Amino acid sequence: MLRRRSSARQAAPLPKRPYRDSALLNAALAVILVVFAWLTGGDVLVALAVGAAFFVVATAWSWWRFRQRLSRGDTGVGPP
Repeated sequence: MLRRRSSARQAAPLPKRPYRDSALLNAALAVILVVFAWLTGGDVLVALAVGAAFFVVATAWSWWRFRQRLSRGDTGVGPP
């Protein structure tokens, strides 16, 4: 039996603290980038700059998307 897919994509539910969680995840990824550069003998100053830029851009993107979802009332919980 075939199931029909809805045209709207089902969104994952928002975490309890989406802004804090996304900032912590992005910070951890930026730190991993810097540590990887250090372990492989790369330029740590360049890695710090790239890690900081990554953190700012990725966090801004995540927060913007969360704000969009919240303004639409889309929490990902309950019926569509």
